[in-house]
Amino acid sequence: MKTTVFRKKFMKHQQLWIEVVVRISLVISFVLMEKLQPFQRKIHPDELWLYKNPVTESYVPSKMLWPIVVFAPLIVIFMVYFFRREVTDVTQALLSLTLALGINGIVTDIIKLTVGRPRPDFFWRCFPDGHSNPAMHCTGDPSVITEGRKSFPSGHSSFSFASLGFISLYMAGKLGVFNEKGRGQSLRLLVSLLPLLIALTVALSRTCDYHHHWQDVLCGSLLGFFAAYFCYRQHYPSLDSPDADVPLVVLSNAILDTSNTSSVLPFKTV
Repeated sequence: MKTTVFRKKFMKHQQLWIEVVVRISLVISFVLMEKLQPFQRKIHPDELWLYKNPVTESYVPSKMLWPIVVFAPLIVIFMVYFFRREVTDVTQALLSLTLALGINGIVTDIIKLTVGRPRPDFFWRCFPDGHSNPAMHCTGDPSVITEGRKSFPSGHSSFSFASLGFISLYMAGKLGVFNEKGRGQSLRLLVSLLPLLIALTVALSRTCDYHHHWQDVLCGSLLGFFAAYFCYRQHYPSLDSPDADVPLVVLSNAILDTSNTSSVLPFKTV
């Protein structure tokens, strides 16, 4: 009996379980890819100046980035739930966010490992004592050198725009920034743009601390925002839709219910 009940519950939420497994798979793949060795691109003597920038601490270290990426959107999603009490919206928002972060992480790592572009401070990672050799055989810490070959694209930039970009899209939909509900109201527009401004600040900081070239930051930012947009649109309508604040699954069920109701016509008695 218990097995039958469990099976019914599983079948009812089968698609949701599939979505969860997909996201867990993306996270595991990302963690494993982080340990792989990047392509060792040859550095020519005439381009060595590009990689002689000073070694500095990150203005936004990873221990600060990950709480922003993970908890900032969660806070916004549950704040919206506090006012609207819509469980389906929370579920769809979490599915959209986690898919964006997972896809962004995989694509970012694939490009990093394939391109193997040295960071702006790579020379000092490779030769901590400042003495190079013609063969460019590095004498520094292997782990530091490996990280030094993962400049393109910027992971800080891509994850910032994937996470905070999602918040921007989510808030724009809820506030109706681009439809009749809120178009022309500057305060709503500014609220939805604030997360993008924070993401931009994080991304630009990566050029200020010499951890990335400007091309790394630009491409990483575009990658992250595109991931956020495409995954957002998997679960929500376009931002100029009158129902921009309603998940697609709710709209689909409403259309289906209307269709079923209209198909049941009363018999006419003579």
